[in-house]
Amino acid sequence: MRKAASDWQTTLRQRVVVAASLLGLWAVGIEAKLVTLQVFEHADLAARAERQQQHTISAPAKRGDILDRRGHLLATSVDADTIYAVPTEIGNEGLTPAMEAGVFEKTVATLCSAFGDCTSKERQTLLDQLGKRKWFAYVRRQVSPEVAERVRALNLDGIHFLKESERFYPNRELAAHLLGWVGIDNNGLSGIEAAYDSQIHGKDGKILINNDARRHAFDRLEQPPVPGSSIELTIDEFLQHVAERELHAGVLENRAAGGSAIIVNPHTGEILAMANEPTFNPNDYRNAQDVERRNRAVQDLYEPGSTFKVVTVSAALEEKVMSPETLIDTEPGRIQIGNRVVTENEGHDYGLLPLSDVIAKSSNIGAIKIGFKVGTERLSRYVSLYGFGHQVSPDFPGENPGIVWDAAKWTESALASVSMGYQVGVTPLQMVSAVSAVANGGEYVEPRVVRGLYRDNRRYVVQPKVLRRAIDANTAASLTTIMEGVVGKSYGTATAAQIPGYTIAGKTGTAAKLINGHYSHTEYNASFVGFVPSRAPAVAIIVVVDSPHGPNRFFGGTVSAPIFRRIAESTLRYLGIGPTINPDEPVLIARKSEGRAVQTAAAESPDPALKFASEEPSGTMPDLAGMSAREAMRKLVAIGIVAHLSGDGTVAAQRPAAGEPLDGITVCDVILARNAGKRPSAEGRP
Repeated sequence: MRKAASDWQTTLRQRVVVAASLLGLWAVGIEAKLVTLQVFEHADLAARAERQQQHTISAPAKRGDILDRRGHLLATSVDADTIYAVPTEIGNEGLTPAMEAGVFEKTVATLCSAFGDCTSKERQTLLDQLGKRKWFAYVRRQVSPEVAERVRALNLDGIHFLKESERFYPNRELAAHLLGWVGIDNNGLSGIEAAYDSQIHGKDGKILINNDARRHAFDRLEQPPVPGSSIELTIDEFLQHVAERELHAGVLENRAAGGSAIIVNPHTGEILAMANEPTFNPNDYRNAQDVERRNRAVQDLYEPGSTFKVVTVSAALEEKVMSPETLIDTEPGRIQIGNRVVTENEGHDYGLLPLSDVIAKSSNIGAIKIGFKVGTERLSRYVSLYGFGHQVSPDFPGENPGIVWDAAKWTESALASVSMGYQVGVTPLQMVSAVSAVANGGEYVEPRVVRGLYRDNRRYVVQPKVLRRAIDANTAASLTTIMEGVVGKSYGTATAAQIPGYTIAGKTGTAAKLINGHYSHTEYNASFVGFVPSRAPAVAIIVVVDSPHGPNRFFGGTVSAPIFRRIAESTLRYLGIGPTINPDEPVLIARKSEGRAVQTAAAESPDPALKFASEEPSGTMPDLAGMSAREAMRKLVAIGIVAHLSGDGTVAAQRPAAGEPLDGITVCDVILARNAGKRPSAEGRP
């Protein structure tokens, strides 16, 4: 008995030991797994849990506006609906893969029916996105309000809407190259939109979506985005329109491949207009070709030809190696430099010319001899002082710096070429900035297109920046007189740029294009650059036309100078700058105040020669039809109304109309047309 009891106890003890060992091993395994999960894999598991339970969607910030110098809107952002899907919310639980695929196909078919323009590729992409069973998939971004309303009315499971910012350019093509465009992800891709993207973009917000164990969204939290800063440009909307209109007309008239025009304030460096042809609509930039989207004014290089002679002559005057009266022998109209022969344009032989007429007649031989007199070291220094060979503005990150050879590599032939504007690559912006330095008395002012920035209800102004002095004031004055001869003298190359009543300083350029390593005899760049009024410059303007093939041939004086004249005429009229040659006597308006006459013009001591016009308002808007621009302005100023002029010629229409009460009216839009007809003026002049 006692042995049987001992056997039972032994067996039980063994079983207990085995069970305890197994339990111990199980406990050790559980603890080891817990240590692994909670210590070694904690970070990874926590991240996986967060990815499964919480998802964050970026909510793009609303970009700041872009305005012209007068506060007119050039670019803004509008809210647009973006449609997205949560595939895990589409269909019922427990569906077989085949049934689930059928639900996805039905959803896609319904969506495409609402869109109305789905392609087979878009259908397949949507099916693929839904089939991945992700928590988020874009369906279509930035749709029109009509499409959003149609989809919203379907009330489809798993289809949701997100507000995004869409860029809108209300003036379509106006200043398109300057403004640039914005991609679908709200990032600036070109122009000012890209250059100042960090300021305009703003701070994106976040949308946090919480999912349950079955990945069904049950809650969402939003952190609103912070809108970006607004940018105020130096561009004037009206002058931009003028530059684009006249450049477009000139390119069509001359059957050219394209062109550029820039208007600059030479004293501040402010770019008032920058036009390029061909152009595009930034609202639909995806459908524009690369050649249409390229900003020729800052990206395209061209050999400037004779406009560059301004640099050569200014170096000669500044270094005092020549004076405007120095005689230069250009006979017999050709010069040999090594194995190379250079001739005058059109085979001319100008004979003995003073330096001033070398510019007026644009003599190649004369420019070469001036360049030889100046020398390589000095001429290359002035090329650099005028900004050639490097970027000149911080507002154009994509600006081409140009091509200027190292002076150490200049041969005698290279010096001759540079002297007359060849073997150097420049942009229109660089060329007009250089001539602006002559216009303002010799200071090179940094060209810019950003005037100010609005942030947190404060306006930050960009101040003009004088980089250096290129030439002294006396040299600039002498050069201005010489450049006046290009337009004013009967034998000057730019008589087509003349504007009655104004002195204009400028220079033409006609440069053969380098094609396949050889200078073409049919393809040219025709250009004209100048400033007006020449003795008190308000604007400097450049016009470059690429490959003209029209009735005006290919010369800067016949192709680009007329475009310059039309742009300058409208600009002077818009800025209210009167003639500088035999100007009309100022008109002062007298009004009665407390029983005595008060002059409204600023004149402390009346000049007996001044005319005073007294005109009492009749209480209604006067009839301006048929008047000249000057007569219309006088008429409106007399009754205290500001005139906004557009067009050329005589008054064809006005807003408000004639006869309307004057109560509350401060501005009158006056539309001019060339064939509107004229009527005798009050002073008896047509």
